[in-house]
Amino acid sequence: MARISLTPPNTLLNRIGAWYSRRTYGKALDPGLALGHNARVLLTYVRQERGAAKWNRLDRSLKHLAVMATATRINCSWCMDFGHWEADVLGLPMDKISKVPQWRDHQEDFTELELLVLEYAEAMTETEPRVTDELAAVLVERLGEAAFVELTAMVALENYRSRVNSAFGLTSQGFSDACEVPSRT
Repeated sequence: MARISLTPPNTLLNRIGAWYSRRTYGKALDPGLALGHNARVLLTYVRQERGAAKWNRLDRSLKHLAVMATATRINCSWCMDFGHWEADVLGLPMDKISKVPQWRDHQEDFTELELLVLEYAEAMTETEPRVTDELAAVLVERLGEAAFVELTAMVALENYRSRVNSAFGLTSQGFSDACEVPSRT
């Protein structure tokens, strides 16, 4: 259950946000409803998301794997739920996306570069980041500096999303059938 009301003030900004969300995603997104209690925070969040949507130096499947690995590490079921839906919209292979929570047990299903991206996303998401010079160097060499910067920014952005959603107590909204984050044992 959400720790904050998902009924923000009935302002013009919140009505426009809910309309856009329903038009684009089929329903008003809970994170937007929660953030709608503070117009400045909501506007900053929307600007950042719209800006990030224009980034194009990193392959979209690698970007999405990094986002999913980050959401899994933080245990954000809302982000995992939405991430499954988004992967489907992007045409990414759902059998691969569904294995992200246990990617270490399914390494044969990922390319070497995908495994490096998953490892990097997890290392960066730790409370004290575990990114090593060696891992960063390999990724810079394989991706190039511009894509490496984008990868790093996407993982940081997903850390923000997942931590906010988790702190608000937001859970899946039914975007996918496979929204629960399996436990890491």
